[in-house]
Amino acid sequence: MKALLSKAVGGPDTLVLEDLPSPEAKPGFAVLEVKACGVNYPDVLIIEDLYQFKPARPFSPGGEVAGIVKAVGEGVTNVKVGDRVLGNTGWGGMAEELALEASRLIPIPDSMPFDVAAAFIMTYGTSYYGLKDRGHLKPGQTLLVLGAAGGVGLAAVELGKAMGARVIAAASSEEKVALCKAHGADEGVVYPRGPFDKDGQKALANLFKDACGPNGADVVYDGVGGDYAEAALRSTAWEGRFLVVGFPAGIPRIPLNLALLKGCDIVGVFWGSAVARDPAAHQRNVKELLDLYAAGKIRPHVSERFPLAKAGEAIKHLASRKAMGKVVVTMD
Repeated sequence: MKALLSKAVGGPDTLVLEDLPSPEAKPGFAVLEVKACGVNYPDVLIIEDLYQFKPARPFSPGGEVAGIVKAVGEGVTNVKVGDRVLGNTGWGGMAEELALEASRLIPIPDSMPFDVAAAFIMTYGTSYYGLKDRGHLKPGQTLLVLGAAGGVGLAAVELGKAMGARVIAAASSEEKVALCKAHGADEGVVYPRGPFDKDGQKALANLFKDACGPNGADVVYDGVGGDYAEAALRSTAWEGRFLVVGFPAGIPRIPLNLALLKGCDIVGVFWGSAVARDPAAHQRNVKELLDLYAAGKIRPHVSERFPLAKAGEAIKHLASRKAMGKVVVTMD
């Protein structure tokens, strides 16, 4: 079977496609015939050793997959051979076959295409955990989403709307804002490209404040970081929640006096660790997400598909911050 491998620290151009032996199903594991693999920002980081986890090389990037169970190991009862499933892997997904803990696999309905399933669990899992468990978003509250047209951002837009919030989508172009409105955002705001000087920071903060209104945002979902974070924090409501999700624009330096003056919470959203620490809560969230999908309230927007041989280009495209919705690698 073929796999895209990271054999040395570096960007997408360092990845190589090689033939490897098919994996075996050890006790507690299942072997998956991978049909599609979602591309996420951690894939950009992990191949450069900039992610929280640093797997031993060689390894394949790709943290979420969908496919058909090919074999199961001893003791596996939650899935069987032939099941259509999705799964979160951390890494290893950009390969034609993958062995992983069977507990990470979730059966999917026959009506769910593999490319959609491969774009589902990391984005909606992260955003639902952030909005529900960390942000405690309530109906009628205001949600400001930064990077709203990206994978996790667009998921946050859809979920915020499904949870009854007033959703403001912030993105870098009118085209991206239009996509967010098509997925349920009530309002949109186009922000300029950073970095920003002091005057630029003030103008950006005013842009967010005007969009949120005089009471501010009850929850800010920041999947961008950089200079955007402080400006968004300034638009947070009294006792609001500022969700720290990701840093494609860089790790911000936030003056903590803002948290004091607003009485707000700055909350970390580390979905991968939360899944490992509380798998039962994760399973409940997954069930709720699949119910929302079945009800037509959420659906991944797969904007581009790349074959496995060009998966490095898919990662490069995502890193450029030009992608809208989800980018998926397909194995067929």
